[in-house]
Amino acid sequence: MISMTTPTIAPGTTRIGWIGTGVMGASMVGHLIKAGFSATVYNRSKAKAEGVLAAGAKWADTPKKVAEQSDVVFSIVGFPTDVREVTLGAEGSLAGAKSGSILVDMTTSDPSLAVEIYEAAKARQVLSVDAPVSGGDIGAKNATLSIMVGGDKDVVDALAPCWNAMGKTLVHQGGAGAGQHTKAVNQILIASNMVGVCEALLYGYKAGLDLPTVLKSVGSGAAGSWSLNNLGPRIMDNNFDPGFFVEHFIKDMGIALAEAKQMGLCLPGLALAHQLYVSVKSQGYGRNGTHALQLALAKMAGIDWQKRV
Repeated sequence: MISMTTPTIAPGTTRIGWIGTGVMGASMVGHLIKAGFSATVYNRSKAKAEGVLAAGAKWADTPKKVAEQSDVVFSIVGFPTDVREVTLGAEGSLAGAKSGSILVDMTTSDPSLAVEIYEAAKARQVLSVDAPVSGGDIGAKNATLSIMVGGDKDVVDALAPCWNAMGKTLVHQGGAGAGQHTKAVNQILIASNMVGVCEALLYGYKAGLDLPTVLKSVGSGAAGSWSLNNLGPRIMDNNFDPGFFVEHFIKDMGIALAEAKQMGLCLPGLALAHQLYVSVKSQGYGRNGTHALQLALAKMAGIDWQKRV
């Protein structure tokens, strides 16, 4: 049952705030606007918000001002330090949020920070959930994201019209921070899988195989994966534009490794993937997509992947 302080969410009446209009955020808030929500947005670089402003969103100069004009404020930024600043800072969204409004952080961030935000918001009679996503730029553009949510169930349920506009799968994982822990599970799965995808394509190339033909066989079998079938063709085409930045993936793996350490867990596969991605960034590919791991592994093998054809 939705509590009295939880607003009813509906297009046409609920005012949406959005902080972070980058690779994924711009598409996500765009879907909300198309669904009929009014939106006020903020981004560190206003130029990156031009598309959503042209679609009808209003601009605010600070996250605080976004919250002052909104009933629900979403954020999807880069790092936990950014989350802290745009949410808990002097000009952050919590400072401008009114009683009964909702803060939704969709950044992949620290579970402990999600709990801290939840408690700080509760003290001001503001509601808060953590809702990181999986699906990358493709999922954001197609509104097929998987959204994993931590927080109070009544608040999660109230936000259904927003979830439905942005994603295909919504699962309430538990209390504050549970969404972030689930996203860590997601990133651990992706990390080792991406190593396998890149190594397999490197092997196929070195063996003299036609890689698109190879993909027809392995992509639909037991070895198939989202990364192979969606990022494999990009690797073959030398398209390393970001669906998700390498530097952000390194951050995500670091969060998972830190949490694992606190739990007393040894995750050697994740640790190896993390080190390989640090190498990717050191070679200058930090702002490329996660599949740029192929370039670093190829370089280790003495192959200039982008000049192979």
